[in-house]
Amino acid sequence: MKIKNPVFIKSAAAKDGFYITPKPLVAVAGKSNVGKSSLINMLANNRKLARTSVTPGRTRLVNYFDFGDFVLADLPGYGFARVSKDEKLAWARLTDSFFAEHKITLLLSLIDIRHPPTEDDKTLVNYLYHYAVPFTLIATKADKLPKTRVKPAIAALAAELKVGVGNVMAASAVTGAGREEILAEIERMIAAE
Repeated sequence: MKIKNPVFIKSAAAKDGFYITPKPLVAVAGKSNVGKSSLINMLANNRKLARTSVTPGRTRLVNYFDFGDFVLADLPGYGFARVSKDEKLAWARLTDSFFAEHKITLLLSLIDIRHPPTEDDKTLVNYLYHYAVPFTLIATKADKLPKTRVKPAIAALAAELKVGVGNVMAASAVTGAGREEILAEIERMIAAE
């Protein structure tokens, strides 16, 4: 799949601002600071498309991007401890509304390859199974591990989250590793619709 000139479409803070499109929709979800924006930029081959920050919890809206053959939605990060309970609840309501209002072709569920899944990660995967949302796990920050530890880390994530090892892809926004595999999976899911 070739990505040409992806562009930011809009942000939505509530259901009435969601972007409804006839194009296939790919969503990106994960805990705060897992590398969602960096992954989007890697897929776009444009370091400035999605705003990145070293401060966790910066994505507080649903951000939509046009990737040509599909629209990509960046969901707010979850699990960030330094926000109020009210703000966490607002993010949860926004995400619930997003899943209720959109038909998702594929959800990319991001998990930091260096750490075991959190309870929030497990909750998301269980939610996706329960509602039959197609998803692939993306093990981000693979460049932070020695190459010999990547496959065992993927196997451990797969076992912990009860998915097949083939449903977990290692990725690195720094090196670009995993980009072609992720785009191929998106293309496969679009073709299967």
